[in-house]
Amino acid sequence: MSSHSSAGRGAAPKSLRQAVRAWLHALAAVSAAFAAMALTAALGLWAAGAAGLPDGAFPRVVAAVVVMAAGGDVEPTGSAGGLARTDAELTAMPLSVSLVGALVLAAGFLRPLRHRAVASAGELLARVARTAALWLAGLAALTVPARHTFTDLLPPGSPADLFGDLLDASPSLGFRADPGGTLPYGLLWVLGVLAAALLVSRRAPLPARLVRHREAVRPAASAMLLLLLAYVVLGLAAGLVVAATRGHAADTFAVLLLGLPNLAWLALGLGIGASWEGRVDGPFGLPVPHVLDRVLRGPEDTVLDVRSLAAHDDRAWWLVPVAAVLLLAAAFATAVRSPARPRPWRHALHLGTAFALTLLAVAPLTRLDARFGLSLLGFFEVDALSGQVGLRPRLWTAVGLALPWGAAAGLLGELLAHRVRRPGPTGGRPPRPAGDTPG
Repeated sequence: MSSHSSAGRGAAPKSLRQAVRAWLHALAAVSAAFAAMALTAALGLWAAGAAGLPDGAFPRVVAAVVVMAAGGDVEPTGSAGGLARTDAELTAMPLSVSLVGALVLAAGFLRPLRHRAVASAGELLARVARTAALWLAGLAALTVPARHTFTDLLPPGSPADLFGDLLDASPSLGFRADPGGTLPYGLLWVLGVLAAALLVSRRAPLPARLVRHREAVRPAASAMLLLLLAYVVLGLAAGLVVAATRGHAADTFAVLLLGLPNLAWLALGLGIGASWEGRVDGPFGLPVPHVLDRVLRGPEDTVLDVRSLAAHDDRAWWLVPVAAVLLLAAAFATAVRSPARPRPWRHALHLGTAFALTLLAVAPLTRLDARFGLSLLGFFEVDALSGQVGLRPRLWTAVGLALPWGAAAGLLGELLAHRVRRPGPTGGRPPRPAGDTPG
């Protein structure tokens, strides 16, 4: 009787310690991800000159950028008195901040699991639930400081300023994070990051019933992640060259620290023939290479593709061979790393499907919609504070193009990998004769 009681008392503290340790691991992963995102956002905004914003707005802007990077909803706000009207909209995701946070969060989430091959579905779901709960708590806390209002926007002495004073219609512009829109999208963001981490990591454990599927899924998923990261690295290298040779280094670093994957993954889509549409109208512009601004500048929507870019800069055609080479490299890596040699048609199917799903996931993240308009008495438009910037992918066209591109790369990658594999049923060592024993 006493032995059973002591065993029960010993098991309870052990279970409690394990639970506390699991929560601490999740807290460490979430805290590190938020810290990395805040640092990246702060450096990017500092390079963009936001450190000099009035009324101590800089930390509030940093909080808003982190909320947006985590999929949150930040709404522009504005007013112009009773005789004027404002119209504002903002949809954007600073993907440099998002990518840093996703990589840090995934690494922290997977670290306690790195020495295991199998984990139960219940344990993985519990770990995901703990991480998601802490993530949402941190995101909700960030929505509190992520709001600010700027006033005195009109240039002193301008006709609009004098007219606004006369009519008591001095405009103000600001932003605020909407918790109601932030938390659902933030939940989708964190669940997507954790699912992708389990999908692409070669060391992450899976439930026993899913282990047999990882040979078909993980090599292709891992190759797609490497493809996306390779584009980011190439974009970083190009940005550093531009910063070193063409001046305006601070502006270039701001783009790199806030929106590098936005441009890199746009280049990937353009390279396979996908297109975007949008416009740049008014005094505002895209913080991107000038060639994009020139293509999109105008009062009507314009198609952005390799052809329209090449009309302003012939170097845009290089996006096509770069996409072909990097996609083929990803397919080759997938074939070489596959534990068992797949048939060429099956490898082509895996890569085509994986690449199509990749474009389906990342192309919508490059969307940008920003609009602000101010009118007095309903007819006097203030041009200095009215403008629109938009960029939207033609999503299903991009997905449709990604499927044959990925399939062709998968087929060629398997044929190339066949030449470098050593013989054997698994593409590795030849089978050991029946009578041999390990030495």
